Amino acid sequence: MRFLSLVFPSSPKSHSHHLFSPLLNLRYSYSSSPVESTVTHVSSSSRYPLHMDAAEEALRRALADKQTAVEFQGTAVRDMKTAGAAKPEIDAAVEALNALKLEKSSIEKQLQDAFSSNGSSSAVSRDAFRQAVVNTLERRLFYIPSFKIYRGVTGLYDYGPPGCAVKSNVLAFWRQHFVLEENMLEVDCPCVTPEVVLKASGHVDKFTDLMVKDEKTGNCYRADHLLKDFCKEKLEKDLSMSAEKAAELKHVLAVLDDLSAEVLGSKIKEYGITAPDTKNPLSDPYPFNLMFQTSIGPSGLSRGYMRPETAQGIFVNFKDLYYYNGNKLPFAAAQIGQAFRNEISPRQGLLRVREFTLAEIEHFVDPDDKSHPKYSEVANLEFLMFPREEQMSGQSAKRIPLDEAVSRGIVNNETLGYFIGRVYLFLTSLGIDKERLRFRQHLANEMAHYAADCWDAEIECSYGWIECVGIADRSAYDLRAHTDKSGVPLVAHEKFSEPREVEKLVIAPVKKDLGLAFKGNQKMVVEALEAMGEKEAMEMKATLESNGEVEFHVCTLGKVVTIEKNMVMISKEKKKEHQRVFTPSVIEPSFGIGRIIYCLFEHSFYTRSSKAGDEQLNVFRFPPLVAPIKCTVFPLVQNHQYEEVAKLISKSLTAAGISHKIDMTGTSIGKRYARTDELGVPFAVTVDSTSSVTIRERDSKDQIRVSVEEVALVVKDVTDGQSTWTDVLWRYPTHSSVSADE
Repeated sequence: MRFLSLVFPSSPKSHSHHLFSPLLNLRYSYSSSPVESTVTHVSSSSRYPLHMDAAEEALRRALADKQTAVEFQGTAVRDMKTAGAAKPEIDAAVEALNALKLEKSSIEKQLQDAFSSNGSSSAVSRDAFRQAVVNTLERRLFYIPSFKIYRGVTGLYDYGPPGCAVKSNVLAFWRQHFVLEENMLEVDCPCVTPEVVLKASGHVDKFTDLMVKDEKTGNCYRADHLLKDFCKEKLEKDLSMSAEKAAELKHVLAVLDDLSAEVLGSKIKEYGITAPDTKNPLSDPYPFNLMFQTSIGPSGLSRGYMRPETAQGIFVNFKDLYYYNGNKLPFAAAQIGQAFRNEISPRQGLLRVREFTLAEIEHFVDPDDKSHPKYSEVANLEFLMFPREEQMSGQSAKRIPLDEAVSRGIVNNETLGYFIGRVYLFLTSLGIDKERLRFRQHLANEMAHYAADCWDAEIECSYGWIECVGIADRSAYDLRAHTDKSGVPLVAHEKFSEPREVEKLVIAPVKKDLGLAFKGNQKMVVEALEAMGEKEAMEMKATLESNGEVEFHVCTLGKVVTIEKNMVMISKEKKKEHQRVFTPSVIEPSFGIGRIIYCLFEHSFYTRSSKAGDEQLNVFRFPPLVAPIKCTVFPLVQNHQYEEVAKLISKSLTAAGISHKIDMTGTSIGKRYARTDELGVPFAVTVDSTSSVTIRERDSKDQIRVSVEEVALVVKDVTDGQSTWTDVLWRYPTHSSVSADE
C-alpha cells in the first residue's frame, strides 16, 4: 500500500443498518451524503469534492441578513433613547427588535437542524458509541495501550487474549480465502530493510507528511490535520459564518491533500491556527519522513529502515519466485507481516498506529492480457461503488454490478475487478456490514503517473469512512524501479513458436542532458518520459522535430517542464524476435489488518436490555468464523456430576479443534451468559443433566437440546460453516428455561 496511507483495516437483520449507543440508549445510522462523507472521513476526507448544500447556503445568507437587521434595529433603538423619543415609540421599536432576534434564533435552529441531518450533530452519539466500544474492548482485554504502567506510547497497542484470537482468525481466513484459493506463493521477509531497496522504491525521498512544530515547546503536529480540524470545527459550530466563508472552508477541505507546504503554511497563518495544547505559534510546515531509521551491523555505516510495508520483499524476490513458478505468468505472491510508520501524531486508536500488521498480495500479470480465468465467479456481485465521476460531481456511492463496472471501463481490467470482488466477499464474510462498505476509486490527482487504476475498500465506522484495503493496478513501476537500481532484470519471457518481426517503441532519455537541466529532479523526469504510451511518445517526437522543444507535464513534480530535442530520443525499430521479454504489471490488494479488525469490532457491537430491564448488556455479534472463543461450557449449578460432564465435553471440543472456555464458578447462569456475550462467544453449552445439555445461540438466545456425545459435532458444523443455526434448529428440539436467560 505504497503511499496510500499517508493521508494513511454477519449480523441479525434487525441491527444491520444501525449502531447502538449504550450510553444514550438510542440507535443512529451514518449519513452517506457527500458533505457528511467529507466532513467525517479519516483517511481521505479531503479528496471528496465538497459542494455547498443549497439549503445550507440559503440559511447562512438569511442568517447574515437577519443579523444585519438586528444590528440596524438595535442602533435605531439606541438613537431613539438618546434623542428622548416618546415611550410608546421606543416600546414599539424594542418589540420589533425582539421579533427580529426571535427570527434570527429560528434561522439558527434551522441551520443547526441542517447540520444534524448531515451528521454533524450526531457527533455526540458517535463519540458515546465509540467510547462504549473502546471501554468494552479494553476492559475485556481485546487490546490495550502498550507499556501502560509507564503511561504508554501513543500509536502502539498490545492485543490481549481475545484480540489475539480474533486477529489470528482473521489472518487464517485471509490465507484460506486468498493464498489457498489462488495458489499464491507466500513469503516471509525481514522487517529491517537496507536503504538501497527503499531508495529504489521511492520511500526514502517521498514517504513524508508535512509537519509543524510548537515554536516554544517543540511539540509536533501534522499540518493537514490541524487545518482539517479547524475547518470542520468552524463549519459545525460557527453558525454566523457567511455562506462565502463556509464555501471557502469546504473548498480547503476538498483540496487539502493537494496543498503544497507553502499554501498549507499560509492557510494556517491566515486562520490563526495555533498549537492545540499550548496555543503557541507554529513553525512553517516541512516534510518529515515517516520511516523508522536504523543501522545494520555494529559499524553503523550500513543504513536501514524498519519497513513501512511488506511489498518490497516480494518485488526484490520476483526473479526467484518466477523461476519457482515454472517461469509462468500470471502468479501471485503474498506476505503477512509487521510494518512500521513513525506517525507524527497518531490518533484514533487502531486506525493510525506506528506498528501494525499488513497482508499484501502482488499479482504479476502480462500487461497485454489482464483477463482472469475466475472472473466469472465474482462478475455478478453488486455492491456500493464510488467512481471518480460521481465524486467529482458531488454524488453519493451507488450500487453497481461488478461486471457492468468492468465492461464500461470504470474498473480498468478483469483482474483488478476480480480482486475487488474477492475483497468484498472477504470483508462481508468477516462480519463487515455490506451497507457500510464501499469501493472508492482514486481521483486522477491521487494516482501516481504509472498507475492504471486504484480503488480503496472503505468501511464506515464512528470515525467516518476508513480506508482499510487498497486495490491497485500499479503497472510495471515497481519491478522496473528495482531493475534500474540493482541492475538485475526483473522480467518475464514469452517464447514464440516461430520468430516474429515486431515494431518496438524505444524511448531513450539522455540522462546527462536531463541531469544538467533538471538536476535533483532528473530521475522523476526520466521516469515520466519512460512511462509514456506510444501515442503520447510519437506526438512528442513530432513536436520535437518541428519545434525543437515541447512542454511536458511531470506528475510527480506537479508541474510542466520543457523537454528539448537533445534530451530524449524516440524511435520505432523493427526486428525479429524469438521471444518477448517484458516487465509484468502488478495488481496489488493491500490489507490494513488492524483497521479491518477495529471496524469489525464496531460493526459487531450492540447492546440489549437485561431481563430485569435495569441495565444495558454489551454484545459482540462476531460470526463464528472470527469469534475469539467458539463456545463456553458451564454447569447450571455447582454439582460434581455436572462438572465431570463439562470436562468430558471440553475434551471432545479440544479433540475437534474448537476453542472454548469452561466456567465452573457459582455465578448465576444469566451473568455467565452476559460475560460470554461480551466476548462475542457465539454458543454456550449449559450442563443441566448427565445425558443431554442445552446449546444457546448468542444473538437469538434460542436454545436446543442435544446429547452430550453430539455437542462437539453440532458446534463444529456451525462454526466451520457446514450448517447454519437455522439448520440446527430444524434438527434438534428447542429448549426454554426461565432460569437460563439474562
